[in-house]
Amino acid sequence: MGQGLWRIARNQQLQQQGYSGQGYLTREHGRRIPANNVSSTSNRKQAQGGIDIYHLLKTRKSKEQEGFINLEMLPPELSFTILSYLNATDLCLASCVWQDLANDELLWQGLCKSTWGHCSIYNKNPPLGFSFRKLYMQLDEGSLTFNANPDEGVNYFMSKGILDDSPKEIAKFIFCTRTLNWKKLRIYLDERRDVLDDLVTLHNFRNQFLPNALREFFRHIHAPEERGEYLETLITKFSHRFCACNPDLMRELGLSPDAVYVLCYSLILLSIDLTSPHVKNKMSKREFIRNTRRAAQNISEDFVGHLYDNIYLIGHVAA
Repeated sequence: MGQGLWRIARNQQLQQQGYSGQGYLTREHGRRIPANNVSSTSNRKQAQGGIDIYHLLKTRKSKEQEGFINLEMLPPELSFTILSYLNATDLCLASCVWQDLANDELLWQGLCKSTWGHCSIYNKNPPLGFSFRKLYMQLDEGSLTFNANPDEGVNYFMSKGILDDSPKEIAKFIFCTRTLNWKKLRIYLDERRDVLDDLVTLHNFRNQFLPNALREFFRHIHAPEERGEYLETLITKFSHRFCACNPDLMRELGLSPDAVYVLCYSLILLSIDLTSPHVKNKMSKREFIRNTRRAAQNISEDFVGHLYDNIYLIGHVAA
C-alpha cells in the first residue's frame, strides 16, 4: 500500500540530506557522487535521474532504519498529502498504524466531497458527534441501497439527515454523484419527473455544439433503450434547455425548441444508423441533409452538414 507514494516522500527526504559512508551518496560541490561499493548498474540508474532506493534500503547501517518511513516523523502537511491519495479502504488500513493522521477529518471530508459532490448536510451546522468518516460510511451504504432500490436509497439519505426532502436537493445530489447505477437511476427519474425537471436545469449548454451538448446530457440522464414517451420527454426537456442557454444562437440560426427537437431525433437516428453493425447501407451526408431539411426547413445546409460530420467522426450521441 502506498509504495509509490513512499518512494516519492523518501526521494524528497534524501534530496534534502547528504549521506556519507559505505553504500550512501555523498555531496561534493552540489553533485551526488556514488560510493565505491555501488555497482555500475545502480550508477546507470542514478545517472538516469532516480536514486536507487533498493540499494539504500539494503545498506542501511542500523536496524531502526529498516522498513517504510514513519509518516508521523514527517511534517503534517506532507503526511496529509500522502494519505490524501488513498481510497477509503486503504485509509482505514493506514489508520491501524497512524491513527491520528489517517482519522483526520480533512482527509475524510475530501473523500466524501470527491465522491458525492453535493449533500444537504454539507451546508448545515454539523450535529453533535458528527464525523466525516462516519458520513462516508453512511453515503456508501446509501448508494448501495439506491443501486438496489432507488426509493429506499433516497429515504435512507433523508433519514440520516444527509439529504433534504426536496426535488432540487435530490437533483443536485444525483448530478454530482457518479456511484449511482444508471439503470436504476433511469427508472427513478422516469417516476420522479419533478426531480428530472430540476436535474435538467442544472445543465449549462451555453456555446456548445448541439451533438456535444446532447452527449453531455445523456451522460447524466441516460436514454432509454427503446423509443417511447420517456425518450420524447427527455428530448423535449433538452431542447427547451438548450435554447434557454443559447438565445443568441437560436435567433441567429432561426431555431425554435421544436426545430431543436427535430434535430435531436435526427441525430439519434443517424447515430444508430452509422454505429450499428446491423445496418449495411449507411446513410450518406447528402441523404441526411435532405431528410433533415424536409422536417426543419429553416435550417441551413451547412449547419446540418456539420451535424453529420460530428456524428461520423465522434460517434453516438446517446451511447
